[in-house]
Amino acid sequence: MRQYAILRLLLAGFFLYIAWPVIPMAATTMERLFWALWLGFFVLVVGANLSTLLQMTLPPVMEQKELRRSREADNV
Repeated sequence: MRQYAILRLLLAGFFLYIAWPVIPMAATTMERLFWALWLGFFVLVVGANLSTLLQMTLPPVMEQKELRRSREADNV
């Protein structure tokens, strides 16, 4: 289900939109480490959802069950 990957990408983009103005205000090493890890996680989420969207990987288990159900309904 591609719409789930698109929705997750939109949510990640929204979180980045909210966080972006605050990132340059990081003053301490701990704050910079937090934002570096947060941006790394953001890149991981975007990459995983893009790979799902481009069908480079199998969809999550929940979505696989829905695909099976729709295929079975089509065959009946």
